[in-house]
Amino acid sequence: MNLPIGKLKHDFLKELLPTHDRNAGVVVGPQLGEDAAVIELADSYLVATSDPITFATEDIGWYVVCVNSNDIAAMGAEPKWLLVTLLLPEDATTPTMVRNIMAQITEACTTFDITLCGGHTEVTPAVTQPVVIGQMMGITDKNALFTSADACVGDVLILTKGLGIEATAIIAREREDELREKCDAQFLEQAKNYLIHPGISVLKDAQIAIATGGVHAMHDATEGGVTTAAYELATAAELGVTVYSDKLLGSPVLYGNITRTLCDMFGLNPLGIISSGAMLIASEPAKGETICQALGTAGINADIIGQFLSPEHGLWLEDTTGTQQPLPVFETDEIAKLF
Repeated sequence: MNLPIGKLKHDFLKELLPTHDRNAGVVVGPQLGEDAAVIELADSYLVATSDPITFATEDIGWYVVCVNSNDIAAMGAEPKWLLVTLLLPEDATTPTMVRNIMAQITEACTTFDITLCGGHTEVTPAVTQPVVIGQMMGITDKNALFTSADACVGDVLILTKGLGIEATAIIAREREDELREKCDAQFLEQAKNYLIHPGISVLKDAQIAIATGGVHAMHDATEGGVTTAAYELATAAELGVTVYSDKLLGSPVLYGNITRTLCDMFGLNPLGIISSGAMLIASEPAKGETICQALGTAGINADIIGQFLSPEHGLWLEDTTGTQQPLPVFETDEIAKLF
Protein backbone atom coordinates (compact mmCIF):
# COMPACT_ATOMS: atom_id res chain seq x y z
CA MET A 1 0.00 0.00 0.00
CA ASN A 2 1.38 3.39 -0.99
CA LEU A 3 1.60 6.14 1.62
CA PRO A 4 -0.49 9.33 1.14
CA ILE A 5 0.96 12.71 0.20
CA GLY A 6 2.35 14.76 3.07
CA LYS A 7 3.99 14.02 6.39
CA LEU A 8 4.19 10.45 7.62
CA LYS A 9 1.31 9.44 9.88
CA HIS A 10 2.04 10.10 13.53
CA ASP A 11 1.91 6.47 14.69
CA PHE A 12 4.20 5.34 11.87
CA LEU A 13 6.61 8.18 12.54
CA LYS A 14 6.84 7.22 16.21
CA GLU A 15 7.94 3.73 15.17
CA LEU A 16 10.81 5.18 13.14
CA LEU A 17 12.22 7.73 15.58
CA PRO A 18 15.28 6.65 17.55
CA THR A 19 15.76 7.55 21.18
CA HIS A 20 18.27 10.35 21.56
CA ASP A 21 21.50 10.05 23.48
CA ARG A 22 22.00 12.70 26.16
CA ASN A 23 25.61 11.56 26.39
CA ALA A 24 26.08 12.85 22.85
CA GLY A 25 24.92 16.30 23.96
CA VAL A 26 21.41 15.97 22.50
CA VAL A 27 19.01 17.78 24.83
CA VAL A 28 15.93 17.55 22.59
CA GLY A 29 15.98 14.79 20.01
CA PRO A 30 13.52 13.59 17.36
CA GLN A 31 9.99 13.45 18.78
CA LEU A 32 6.45 14.36 17.82
CA GLY A 33 5.51 17.96 18.56
CA GLU A 34 8.99 19.42 18.95
CA ASP A 35 9.96 21.93 16.28
CA ALA A 36 13.73 21.46 16.34
CA ALA A 37 16.63 19.51 17.82
CA VAL A 38 18.62 21.01 20.68
CA ILE A 39 22.31 20.27 21.17
CA GLU A 40 24.31 21.33 24.20
CA LEU A 41 27.33 23.56 23.68
CA ALA A 42 29.67 24.87 26.35
CA ASP A 43 27.47 27.67 27.70
CA SER A 44 24.48 27.70 25.35
CA TYR A 45 22.25 25.52 23.16
CA LEU A 46 22.48 25.01 19.41
CA VAL A 47 18.97 24.66 17.97
CA ALA A 48 18.73 22.99 14.55
CA THR A 49 15.92 22.10 12.16
CA SER A 50 15.34 21.01 8.57
CA ASP A 51 12.28 21.58 6.38
CA PRO A 52 11.57 21.26 2.64
CA ILE A 53 9.27 23.30 0.43
CA THR A 54 7.25 20.91 -1.70
CA PHE A 55 3.74 22.34 -2.19
CA ALA A 56 4.71 25.83 -3.42
CA THR A 57 6.63 26.62 -6.60
CA GLU A 58 6.49 30.44 -6.65
CA ASP A 59 8.73 32.37 -4.21
CA ILE A 60 10.03 29.11 -2.73
CA GLY A 61 13.21 30.88 -1.62
CA TRP A 62 11.18 33.10 0.72
CA TYR A 63 9.20 30.10 1.98
CA VAL A 64 12.28 28.06 2.88
CA VAL A 65 13.81 30.82 5.00
CA CYS A 66 10.57 31.52 6.85
CA VAL A 67 9.44 27.97 7.63
CA ASN A 68 12.87 26.93 8.88
CA SER A 69 13.40 30.06 10.98
CA ASN A 70 9.91 29.56 12.47
CA ASP A 71 10.99 26.25 13.96
CA ILE A 72 13.99 27.90 15.59
CA ALA A 73 11.87 30.77 16.95
CA ALA A 74 9.35 28.34 18.45
CA MET A 75 12.13 27.00 20.68
CA GLY A 76 12.96 30.50 21.92
CA ALA A 77 16.19 30.70 19.89
CA GLU A 78 17.51 33.25 17.42
CA PRO A 79 17.82 31.85 13.87
CA LYS A 80 21.30 32.61 12.57
CA TRP A 81 22.61 30.20 9.91
CA LEU A 82 20.98 28.57 6.88
CA LEU A 83 22.10 25.81 4.53
CA VAL A 84 20.01 25.09 1.43
CA THR A 85 19.77 22.10 -0.89
CA LEU A 86 18.18 23.05 -4.21
CA LEU A 87 16.96 20.21 -6.46
CA LEU A 88 15.94 21.34 -9.95
CA PRO A 89 14.06 19.50 -12.74
CA GLU A 90 16.20 18.57 -15.74
CA ASP A 91 13.71 19.66 -18.43
CA ALA A 92 12.48 22.95 -16.98
CA THR A 93 15.40 24.68 -15.28
CA THR A 94 16.79 27.91 -16.69
CA PRO A 95 19.51 30.23 -15.37
CA THR A 96 16.81 32.85 -14.75
CA MET A 97 14.83 30.44 -12.55
CA VAL A 98 17.86 29.61 -10.44
CA ARG A 99 18.86 33.27 -10.09
CA ASN A 100 15.32 34.14 -8.98
CA ILE A 101 15.25 31.43 -6.30
CA MET A 102 18.64 32.47 -4.97
CA ALA A 103 17.58 36.12 -4.97
CA GLN A 104 14.50 35.20 -2.91
CA ILE A 105 16.64 33.32 -0.40
CA THR A 106 19.09 36.21 -0.17
CA GLU A 107 16.31 38.78 0.31
CA ALA A 108 14.63 36.74 3.04
CA CYS A 109 17.93 36.14 4.84
CA THR A 110 18.64 39.86 4.76
CA THR A 111 15.14 40.65 6.06
CA PHE A 112 15.48 38.30 9.05
CA ASP A 113 19.22 38.82 9.66
CA ILE A 114 20.15 35.23 8.79
CA THR A 115 23.39 34.13 7.12
CA LEU A 116 23.30 31.75 4.15
CA CYS A 117 26.40 29.70 4.87
CA GLY A 118 26.31 26.70 2.54
CA GLY A 119 24.32 24.01 0.78
CA HIS A 120 24.07 22.16 -2.52
CA THR A 121 22.50 22.76 -5.95
CA GLU A 122 21.69 20.09 -8.52
CA VAL A 123 19.66 19.55 -11.68
CA THR A 124 18.18 16.07 -11.45
CA PRO A 125 15.56 13.87 -13.15
CA ALA A 126 14.40 12.88 -9.64
CA VAL A 127 12.10 15.94 -9.38
CA THR A 128 9.51 17.46 -11.71
CA GLN A 129 9.46 20.89 -10.06
CA PRO A 130 11.97 22.80 -7.94
CA VAL A 131 12.36 21.40 -4.44
CA VAL A 132 14.24 23.47 -1.88
CA ILE A 133 15.31 22.01 1.46
CA GLY A 134 16.59 24.19 4.28
CA GLN A 135 18.62 23.45 7.36
CA MET A 136 18.51 26.25 9.91
CA MET A 137 20.53 26.67 13.08
CA GLY A 138 20.25 29.12 15.93
CA ILE A 139 21.51 29.81 19.43
CA THR A 140 19.79 30.34 22.77
CA ASP A 141 20.87 30.67 26.38
CA LYS A 142 20.35 27.56 28.45
CA ASN A 143 17.77 29.34 30.62
CA ALA A 144 15.81 30.61 27.61
CA LEU A 145 14.86 27.37 25.84
CA PHE A 146 11.19 26.57 25.21
CA THR A 147 10.01 23.08 24.29
CA SER A 148 6.53 21.81 23.51
CA ALA A 149 6.85 19.45 26.46
CA ASP A 150 6.87 22.46 28.82
CA ALA A 151 3.15 23.28 28.43
CA CYS A 152 1.35 22.95 31.78
CA VAL A 153 -2.09 21.98 33.05
CA GLY A 154 -4.24 25.13 33.12
CA ASP A 155 -2.25 26.98 30.47
CA VAL A 156 -4.31 28.90 27.94
CA LEU A 157 -3.72 28.20 24.24
CA ILE A 158 -3.11 31.30 22.11
CA LEU A 159 -3.14 31.41 18.31
CA THR A 160 -1.46 34.20 16.36
CA LYS A 161 -2.51 35.50 12.93
CA GLY A 162 -5.05 32.77 12.13
CA LEU A 163 -6.00 29.78 10.02
CA GLY A 164 -4.42 28.99 6.68
CA ILE A 165 -2.06 31.92 6.16
CA GLU A 166 0.39 29.84 4.11
CA ALA A 167 -2.39 27.87 2.42
CA THR A 168 -4.02 31.09 1.23
CA ALA A 169 -0.80 32.23 -0.45
CA ILE A 170 -0.13 28.80 -1.98
CA ILE A 171 -3.65 28.44 -3.40
CA ALA A 172 -3.63 31.93 -4.88
CA ARG A 173 -0.23 31.41 -6.50
CA GLU A 174 -0.57 27.81 -7.66
CA ARG A 175 -4.16 28.18 -8.93
CA GLU A 176 -3.84 31.74 -10.19
CA ASP A 177 -5.14 31.09 -13.73
CA GLU A 178 -8.24 29.31 -12.43
CA LEU A 179 -8.91 31.99 -9.83
CA ARG A 180 -8.65 34.83 -12.33
CA GLU A 181 -11.81 33.48 -13.92
CA LYS A 182 -13.71 33.49 -10.61
CA CYS A 183 -12.27 36.34 -8.52
CA ASP A 184 -11.49 39.99 -9.07
CA ALA A 185 -7.87 41.12 -9.38
CA GLN A 186 -7.77 42.84 -5.98
CA PHE A 187 -8.94 39.69 -4.17
CA LEU A 188 -6.32 37.58 -5.93
CA GLU A 189 -3.47 39.98 -5.24
CA GLN A 190 -4.42 40.20 -1.56
CA ALA A 191 -4.48 36.42 -1.33
CA LYS A 192 -1.09 36.08 -3.02
CA ASN A 193 0.34 38.72 -0.68
CA TYR A 194 -0.53 36.62 2.39
CA LEU A 195 3.03 35.34 1.97
CA ILE A 196 4.22 38.76 3.22
CA HIS A 197 1.14 40.24 4.92
CA PRO A 198 0.18 38.96 7.42
CA GLY A 199 3.17 36.82 6.44
CA ILE A 200 4.35 33.28 7.11
CA SER A 201 7.11 34.25 9.56
CA VAL A 202 6.48 33.93 13.31
CA LEU A 203 9.79 35.42 14.48
CA LYS A 204 8.14 38.60 15.66
CA ASP A 205 5.26 36.66 17.27
CA ALA A 206 7.70 34.61 19.34
CA GLN A 207 9.85 37.56 20.35
CA ILE A 208 6.89 39.63 21.55
CA ALA A 209 5.32 36.75 23.46
CA ILE A 210 8.58 35.86 25.20
CA ALA A 211 9.27 39.51 26.10
CA THR A 212 5.76 39.85 27.57
CA GLY A 213 6.33 36.90 29.90
CA GLY A 214 4.30 33.91 30.99
CA VAL A 215 5.11 31.71 27.98
CA HIS A 216 5.65 28.02 28.73
CA ALA A 217 5.70 26.52 25.22
CA MET A 218 5.32 27.46 21.55
CA HIS A 219 4.65 25.45 18.41
CA ASP A 220 4.70 26.36 14.72
CA ALA A 221 1.48 25.41 12.89
CA THR A 222 2.46 23.89 9.54
CA GLU A 223 1.20 20.82 7.65
CA GLY A 224 -2.05 19.51 9.09
CA GLY A 225 -3.19 22.93 10.20
CA VAL A 226 -4.01 24.44 13.57
CA THR A 227 -5.86 21.57 15.23
CA THR A 228 -3.13 19.10 14.27
CA ALA A 229 -0.57 21.50 15.74
CA ALA A 230 -2.64 21.69 18.95
CA TYR A 231 -2.66 17.88 19.05
CA GLU A 232 1.12 17.78 18.60
CA LEU A 233 1.68 20.35 21.34
CA ALA A 234 -0.60 18.53 23.78
CA THR A 235 0.95 15.17 22.93
CA ALA A 236 4.48 16.46 23.49
CA ALA A 237 3.44 17.79 26.92
CA GLU A 238 1.38 14.67 27.72
CA LEU A 239 -1.67 16.84 28.37
CA GLY A 240 -5.29 17.06 27.35
CA VAL A 241 -6.61 20.11 25.50
CA THR A 242 -9.90 21.74 24.61
CA VAL A 243 -9.93 23.95 21.50
CA TYR A 244 -12.86 26.35 21.03
CA SER A 245 -14.20 26.04 17.51
CA ASP A 246 -16.01 29.39 17.62
CA LYS A 247 -12.73 31.19 18.38
CA LEU A 248 -11.40 29.75 15.12
CA LEU A 249 -14.17 29.35 12.56
CA GLY A 250 -16.36 32.10 14.00
CA SER A 251 -13.65 34.73 14.18
CA PRO A 252 -13.25 37.20 11.29
CA VAL A 253 -9.83 38.01 12.78
CA LEU A 254 -8.44 34.47 12.87
CA TYR A 255 -10.39 33.17 9.87
CA GLY A 256 -10.61 35.98 7.35
CA ASN A 257 -12.91 36.25 4.38
CA ILE A 258 -10.16 35.59 1.82
CA THR A 259 -9.09 32.31 3.42
CA ARG A 260 -12.73 31.36 4.02
CA THR A 261 -13.61 31.97 0.35
CA LEU A 262 -10.71 29.89 -0.96
CA CYS A 263 -11.43 27.02 1.43
CA ASP A 264 -15.09 26.99 0.39
CA MET A 265 -14.18 27.24 -3.29
CA PHE A 266 -11.89 24.20 -3.21
CA GLY A 267 -13.72 22.19 -0.53
CA LEU A 268 -10.93 22.36 2.05
CA ASN A 269 -11.38 22.09 5.80
CA PRO A 270 -9.77 25.25 7.23
CA LEU A 271 -8.80 23.46 10.45
CA GLY A 272 -6.47 21.18 8.49
CA ILE A 273 -4.72 23.44 5.98
CA ILE A 274 -1.05 24.32 6.14
CA SER A 275 -0.74 27.35 8.40
CA SER A 276 2.84 28.64 8.63
CA GLY A 277 2.59 32.17 9.96
CA ALA A 278 0.38 31.04 12.84
CA MET A 279 1.99 30.21 16.17
CA LEU A 280 0.45 28.32 19.06
CA ILE A 281 1.51 29.61 22.49
CA ALA A 282 0.88 27.92 25.83
CA SER A 283 0.96 30.54 28.55
CA GLU A 284 0.11 31.08 32.18
CA PRO A 285 -3.64 31.82 32.37
CA ALA A 286 -3.05 35.21 34.00
CA LYS A 287 -0.77 36.31 31.14
CA GLY A 288 -2.86 35.11 28.19
CA GLU A 289 -4.78 38.33 27.54
CA THR A 290 -1.66 40.42 28.15
CA ILE A 291 0.25 38.47 25.50
CA CYS A 292 -2.64 38.87 23.03
CA GLN A 293 -2.74 42.62 23.71
CA ALA A 294 1.01 42.98 23.22
CA LEU A 295 0.81 41.12 19.92
CA GLY A 296 -2.17 43.24 18.85
CA THR A 297 -0.29 46.45 19.61
CA ALA A 298 2.39 45.22 17.19
CA GLY A 299 -0.23 44.56 14.51
CA ILE A 300 -0.37 40.78 15.01
CA ASN A 301 -3.84 39.31 15.51
CA ALA A 302 -4.04 36.86 18.42
CA ASP A 303 -6.68 35.26 20.61
CA ILE A 304 -7.07 32.57 23.25
CA ILE A 305 -8.49 29.53 21.44
CA GLY A 306 -8.34 26.85 24.11
CA GLN A 307 -6.91 25.50 27.34
CA PHE A 308 -4.64 22.66 28.41
CA LEU A 309 -6.00 20.22 30.97
CA SER A 310 -4.94 16.96 32.60
CA PRO A 311 -4.21 14.07 30.21
CA GLU A 312 -7.33 12.21 31.42
CA HIS A 313 -9.43 15.00 29.92
CA GLY A 314 -8.51 14.02 26.37
CA LEU A 315 -8.32 16.09 23.19
CA TRP A 316 -11.49 17.91 22.20
CA LEU A 317 -12.97 20.52 19.88
CA GLU A 318 -15.78 22.39 21.67
CA ASP A 319 -18.53 24.64 20.27
CA THR A 320 -20.40 27.48 21.97
CA THR A 321 -23.01 25.13 23.42
CA GLY A 322 -20.36 23.07 25.17
CA THR A 323 -20.81 20.16 22.77
CA GLN A 324 -17.51 18.38 22.21
CA GLN A 325 -16.14 16.25 19.42
CA PRO A 326 -12.69 14.62 19.15
CA LEU A 327 -10.05 17.13 18.12
CA PRO A 328 -9.57 16.62 14.37
CA VAL A 329 -6.06 15.55 13.41
CA PHE A 330 -5.12 15.84 9.74
CA GLU A 331 -2.25 13.49 8.97
CA THR A 332 -2.61 14.49 5.32
CA ASP A 333 -2.85 18.24 4.90
CA GLU A 334 -6.05 19.45 3.25
CA ILE A 335 -4.10 21.37 0.63
CA ALA A 336 -2.81 18.06 -0.76
CA LYS A 337 -6.25 17.71 -2.39
CA LEU A 338 -5.16 20.39 -4.86
CA PHE A 339 -2.06 18.45 -5.93
